[in-house]
Amino acid sequence: MSRALSLKEKDLESFEGGEKYTITVVGCGRMGLPTACLFADAGFKVICLDLNPQIVDQINRGISPFLEHNLERLIKKNLREGRLTATSDPKLSIPKSDIIIIVVNTPIDDKKRPDYSNLESACRDIGLNLKPGSLIILQSTVGPGITETLIKETLEAASGLRAGKDFGLAFSPIRATAGRVIHDIINYPRVLAAIDKQSLAAAKAVLKTIIKGEIVEVSNIKTAETVKLFENIYRDVNLALANEFAEFCEKSGIDYNEAQQAANTQPYCHLLSPGIISGHIPKDPYLLIEEAENLGIKMRLPIVARRINDESVRRAIELIRNAFKAMEKTLKRSKIVVMGISYKPNVKEVKGSLIINLVKLLQNKGVKVSVFDPFYSFEEIKDLGLPAEDNFTKTLESSDCIVIAVGHDKLKRLNLGKICVLMKKPAALVDLANIIDPAKAEKEGFIYRGLGRGVWSR
Repeated sequence: MSRALSLKEKDLESFEGGEKYTITVVGCGRMGLPTACLFADAGFKVICLDLNPQIVDQINRGISPFLEHNLERLIKKNLREGRLTATSDPKLSIPKSDIIIIVVNTPIDDKKRPDYSNLESACRDIGLNLKPGSLIILQSTVGPGITETLIKETLEAASGLRAGKDFGLAFSPIRATAGRVIHDIINYPRVLAAIDKQSLAAAKAVLKTIIKGEIVEVSNIKTAETVKLFENIYRDVNLALANEFAEFCEKSGIDYNEAQQAANTQPYCHLLSPGIISGHIPKDPYLLIEEAENLGIKMRLPIVARRINDESVRRAIELIRNAFKAMEKTLKRSKIVVMGISYKPNVKEVKGSLIINLVKLLQNKGVKVSVFDPFYSFEEIKDLGLPAEDNFTKTLESSDCIVIAVGHDKLKRLNLGKICVLMKKPAALVDLANIIDPAKAEKEGFIYRGLGRGVWSR
C-alpha cells in the first residue's frame, strides 16, 4: 500500500521528503527522460521505464540518448548518487512505485486518426502491477476525454482498482520544446487537473518539487486536455497564416520579413515566420479534430491550417523550380545539397521532420540529392537512409543549388563565397529558413530565393 495519494505539499518541502517515495516515469523520450532526471534531482528514487532496450542501456551507462542541454550531467549525477535507474520491465518498476508518470507518445495513423495503442498498452502494464494508494499523472498529449475514458478504464480493468478511491489520477501536459526541455519544465506555468480533490492535491505536491512556474489548476481533466491542444493549434493556425502571406509576398514582389517586422510593431499583431512545419505540431490538431467530429462539429480553421502547412513541402519544391528557371537549368539530373534535416533548428532529431519528405520528392524528380546537417556525421545521415557524401567539400562540388531547410545557428555562419566557388555556375541558394541575407548571397554570386522573399523571386 502506497501513501502517495495522501501526499500534501508540506510532505515534500525538503529533499528528504522526496527520498521516501519512488517514481516510475513511463516513456523516457525527449520529454520523459528530462522529467525523470528532475525528479531524481529533487530527491525521489526514480525508475525510467522504456520499451526501447537501447535507451535503457544508454541511461544506465550515463549516456543521454539525445542532445538536450544539461541532461547528460543530470543522468550521470543521479546514477552516481543512486537515485536513478532504467528498465524495460514494468514488473520490476511499477510494484515498487508510489507515483507513476506517463509520458508516452500519441502518434496519428495514415488516415490522420489518433493512435492510442502505445498509451493503452502502457496503461495495461501499469494496471497489472499497480499497488493501492498510488498516484498516476498522465503527461502525454491526448484528445479531450481520453484520460477519463481510455486511460482510466484500462487502468481499472487491468488492476481491479478504482480511480479516485484506490489510486489517484491526474493530468498535466508538458509545455516544453526540444533543446530547452529542462528549462521549460522548471520555469513554464503548468496546467493541472485531476479526477478528484485528493488526486489534485497529491499531484500538485509532486509537481511543485520540480516546477518553479505557476501551477494552473483547471476545474476538470477534459479542460486541461483541451488547453494543451488549443495552444498547439493556435500556433499551427498562425503558422498557416504566415505561409499564406509568404506565398502572396513571393508573387507580389514583397519581402515578407520586412512586412512582418513592421506589422509586429503593432502590439496586437504577432506574425510568425513561414517554413516547413514539422515535429508534433502537425499531429496535435487531429486529436481535437477527431473529438469534434464525434460531436458533429467540423473544425474548419484547424483543418484548413493543416492543409496549408502540409503543402509547405510542395511550396518549397516550387521555390526551387523558380531558382532553376532563373538559372536556365532543369531539375532532372541536377545536384542539390539539402542543409538541415532536423525537425527544428539547433536540435538533433529527425522524428517528425518533413525535410525527409522534401529529400525524397527531389529524388523522385530525378535530382541527385546530397544531405548535410552540422548535428549529424555523414555516417549518421547515411544510417538514416539519406544520401550523403564523405566530407563537406565533396558534398558541395559540382552542385547546382543549396537548399537551407532548417535554421541551425551553425548554418548562419556559412562562408558563402567559398561555397559558391565549389558549385556549378550559375549557382542557386534557396533559403527555406530565412537565415541568409539575400543581398549578401547575391553579392557572393548566388541566385537567391527564399520563402516570402518576393523581391528576389521576380
